[in-house]
Amino acid sequence: MPDSNENNLDLSAIQIRVLIIDDDEPHAQAVAESLERVDYDCTVATSGVQGASLIESDTFDVVVTDLKMDDMDGLAILAKAQEELPDAEVILLTGHGSITSAVTAMQHGAYTYLTKPLDINELRAAVEKASSRLKLARYNTQLKRQLDEKFGFEGVVGNSPQMRKIITQLQQLAPTDSSVLILGENGTGKELVAKAIHQNSRRKSKPFVPLNISALSEGILESELFGHEKGSFTGAEHKRIGQFEYANGGTLFLDEVGEMPMSTQIKLLRVLEDGQINRVGSNEPIKVNVRLVAATNADLEKMVEEKQFRKDLFYRLDVVKINLPPLRERRADIPLLIDHFLKEMTARHGRDIEQMSKSARQALMSYDWPGNIRQLRNYIERMVVVDLDGLLDVDDLPDEIAPPPRLGDEPSAAHDGSDSLVGQPLSQVERYYIEKTLEVTEGNREEAARLLGIGERTLYRKIKEYKLNQ
Repeated sequence: MPDSNENNLDLSAIQIRVLIIDDDEPHAQAVAESLERVDYDCTVATSGVQGASLIESDTFDVVVTDLKMDDMDGLAILAKAQEELPDAEVILLTGHGSITSAVTAMQHGAYTYLTKPLDINELRAAVEKASSRLKLARYNTQLKRQLDEKFGFEGVVGNSPQMRKIITQLQQLAPTDSSVLILGENGTGKELVAKAIHQNSRRKSKPFVPLNISALSEGILESELFGHEKGSFTGAEHKRIGQFEYANGGTLFLDEVGEMPMSTQIKLLRVLEDGQINRVGSNEPIKVNVRLVAATNADLEKMVEEKQFRKDLFYRLDVVKINLPPLRERRADIPLLIDHFLKEMTARHGRDIEQMSKSARQALMSYDWPGNIRQLRNYIERMVVVDLDGLLDVDDLPDEIAPPPRLGDEPSAAHDGSDSLVGQPLSQVERYYIEKTLEVTEGNREEAARLLGIGERTLYRKIKEYKLNQ
């Protein structure tokens, strides 16, 4: 777990991005310089149209815009910001003759207005006050992440050592724009992790667009990614916006990227290098600002060696790598996942089920889960749907999952390959089941005590008595 000193949150350290829009370029630059001196991250647009384009493709916390511009006025900028950046504050700059219009803008949601010529101190105070709410909201979000760290990260549930490490990694990389490569078996939650990265980034107000590469043929894939022009191929009766354009300003999640054809890999690499796409059938480049998160269950490094995947593309995707362990290697998380999915499915299907028996939990803990989290979620849903008595028990388990051996039964080879305990002293039987439960829970004594139906102090005493901690 991170050291407590690393979790201290500093409100003043939160970076605020400011967009200045003014068709008087020297004035716009002067405003930017005055704010940069007090540590604001400023971007300048010297026309209303350019400013609107930046609002569409990027993220900002505060927009400072002139009210009167030749191509697009401040009221139109306000409307655009409210549509694209709902959390941002808009400050209007106006001459004395346009104060009535500025007041009207405030009635439509602008934060405030300032009259020209600007007083620098007044400008800085207005931006600081406008950004204070945003800083506090971001601080509270970060604090919530720390408080929820034990149980997960925006739906990524886990308290095992492997998942705590991954959750810490997600907290660090989510606010950046780095490309991410997620590796893991099918069903380990790769798309869920990608969504968590997006929802905790500065792009969260923009689209999250998932695309499964393996489900599309080569010709259709390029059209899905980059779009196409009308008449560019047989059946192209209308112009189509591709997923890169649709995700502009947001995050594009490419699942099963290892299935991408070599010809498409070349085009994807060009997009990552140049930041622009060409629709199929068009020579006109279109600029895009997209964070790419890719995922695969394939060994991309081996594919690179076998020349089935481009080395240069692999390095562009592999800026940050996340390895999701299979569920069988993080059994300590199964109880948390059971409770999480039980709550989700009872709410979804309107069932009044609050508990699962110890025997059913033991069976789920002992199973190897070849389909990982997705399989567990589906099985919990099935149990909730078929249950008749309000308690999920072994009779509700799918046929694929056999209950663990009961006391007095001969343990089967399917579970541990041990010799029969029939006729053995009761202390030996007790020792055996405590030892096996600790193995299943990966040493989590709290969970083992709950599964065994005994108190934690009793379990600690038994561990010492049977010398299981040696």
